[in-house]
Amino acid sequence: MTTETCMPKHFLMCRPEHFAVEYAINPWMDPAKGADRELAIRQWETLKAAYEELGHQVSLIDPVEGLPDMVFAANGALVVDGRVYGARFAFPERGPEGPAYLRWFRDNGFGKTLEAGFVNEGEGDFLTLDDVILAGTGFRTDRSAHLEAQEFLGRPVVTLQLVDPRFYHLDTALFPLDGRNIAYYPGAFSLGSQEVLRRMFPDAIQATLADAEVLGLNAVSDGSHVVINVEANDLQLELKRRGYEVIPVDLSELRKAGGGPKCCTLEIR
Repeated sequence: MTTETCMPKHFLMCRPEHFAVEYAINPWMDPAKGADRELAIRQWETLKAAYEELGHQVSLIDPVEGLPDMVFAANGALVVDGRVYGARFAFPERGPEGPAYLRWFRDNGFGKTLEAGFVNEGEGDFLTLDDVILAGTGFRTDRSAHLEAQEFLGRPVVTLQLVDPRFYHLDTALFPLDGRNIAYYPGAFSLGSQEVLRRMFPDAIQATLADAEVLGLNAVSDGSHVVINVEANDLQLELKRRGYEVIPVDLSELRKAGGGPKCCTLEIR
């Protein structure tokens, strides 16, 4: 059972003023079906309110016209110990987001920043625990970025190979429960990476494919509460069994671009 003390966190978010599905850069996106921007905004507002009701601080970055995916703030950077490792996006459609997020941090007093030399998509592929950073590769983030982040942040980085294009970022297949344990979907990872995760986290929650397919693992935990997509039924039950308070949210419209609660949430450490 969890005994983690819930500490207030600081999140950066971006209101989906310009959200749309205008191109396809992951299997979730279908421009022909599009998306309802007003519904996406309402769902995002519910997520923001959930964080604030839990006592977390939410800062906002101004959305930029022409960047429909900027709502997915997690991809904008990795922030550890006040150091900001900037994002360098794999697809040109999202390229300007990296400088926009890095500029926000510099304008808000973060002096230790690094413009990345290698492709990486921030917390989409870097998830931070107490003693280690888990780093995904296979679809977006270059392995060389793992070493670059380790050298800049001074934290050990463990590389994990993603193999299923539906789970193109690490944060679609795994989330930290607290600083020491995780939940993940094994089928998203190579056999070797599955073995690494079993060795590192023998008490981890292993999610079902059904919960992974509704981006149930794109969740945010503060150690006591887990904000999670409402459709992830079995995962919610297991979290409750282990003593977590589950906060279900409906982000079905944002999922049309491949995003969930975590995608919308960049943690400022």
